Amino acid sequence: MKCMIRSCAVQLEHARNMHNMRQNRAVLSPPYDRGMKMKSVLAAVAALALSAGLAHAATSTNKDGGAITVTVTEGGQQSEVGIGPGESVSVCAGGCFVTMPNGDREALSGGETVEISGGKATIK
Repeated sequence: MKCMIRSCAVQLEHARNMHNMRQNRAVLSPPYDRGMKMKSVLAAVAALALSAGLAHAATSTNKDGGAITVTVTEGGQQSEVGIGPGESVSVCAGGCFVTMPNGDREALSGGETVEISGGKATIK
C-alpha cells in the first residue's frame, strides 16, 4: 500500500508525539501549543467583558420642574415614556430615536446620558 508523502509525514509526526507522550515528555506541535491556546481563551474573555460593558442603555434625565413625555422609536416600535421632575429613565439598550418635548429628534446608540432642560436635550 502506497501513502502520499504528506500523509506519511503527518502519520510519522503523530506517532512521534504519541511516543513522547507515553514517556511523559509531552511534545506538542505548534497548533496544539497550550500556551497559545490559553492566550486565545484569555483574549476572547477580555473581548467579551469589554463588549458587555459597552452594551448599556441610554439614560434620559428630566432637569425640568414638571413631568415630560418623550417618544422612543426602537426597532420600528414607538412608545411614549413619561419622566417625572428630577427622574432618570433608561430608554433604549441599542439604537433608537428619541423625540423630545420640543419636537427635536435625536438618534441614540445606547450608553448616552440625555439631560432634558427647558424641553431641549443635551447629550453627554
